[in-house]
Amino acid sequence: MTAKTAVAIASLALTVGASSCLRFYDIGIETPIQAKLDVSAFQRVLILGFLAGGSKDVDPNTETVRLLRSQLRTKSDLKVVDSDVLSLVDEVDRRRRAAGEVPVTDPAAAPQASDEPKIMNERDLQEYEAIFADVDYWKRVGEEYQAPLIITGSVLFTDVQRSGMVTRSQETLDQYGRRAVTDVRRYEDRKGYALVPKFIFIDGRTGVQLYSESFREETLYSASNNTPPLSSYFELMDRLLPGFLSTLSTQKVKGTRTLLR
Repeated sequence: MTAKTAVAIASLALTVGASSCLRFYDIGIETPIQAKLDVSAFQRVLILGFLAGGSKDVDPNTETVRLLRSQLRTKSDLKVVDSDVLSLVDEVDRRRRAAGEVPVTDPAAAPQASDEPKIMNERDLQEYEAIFADVDYWKRVGEEYQAPLIITGSVLFTDVQRSGMVTRSQETLDQYGRRAVTDVRRYEDRKGYALVPKFIFIDGRTGVQLYSESFREETLYSASNNTPPLSSYFELMDRLLPGFLSTLSTQKVKGTRTLLR
């Protein structure tokens, strides 16, 4: 045995011996993410209603108001105000009729099926968004509900379709009966839903907009999949809720770290 070989064997033995004495520990950690908006001046929060539309199978306005109220009751220090859910689309049309204007969705001007949403896409949405800049209107709303933080905005929940190459795992057996998993690419038609909310935070004392943030989430399924639209809506909302909640309060991101000892 040469001197170099002896040194190499000794070094390996020391490494193995040392590693056998090491212990690995997984510890949980929490990283705080500071709130994007200072809400310390408010004790109450009012989620009034949204400009909403898209799919006729889901009412994004009602579902979003209910979901956000439920989340804030458990994950925010603000008191959630109970109120009827307001349709901002109907509010805008009511005000136009009162002013003698023809609403965008007037049946005589634009015939449509009675069960179709008045807002189908972002272009339709633009015809209604001026209500968010009406400071006097939001100030009156704030006075009615004791000057809360008002959360409003828009929510589009729309059908989407995509076609293209999709990679899927496929299990096969070789000639000896052994299992193997390979990736297979094939062209598929896919369908699903897109959720595009914009959350607007308004000071109920002044009617002035404090902050706004937009999100977009999308999910696609095989064309043969029959996932209910409402289930997809909640799946997509679940993805973006952490972003919404982090606007109002400090959130903690949980994770693990591995220590050697």
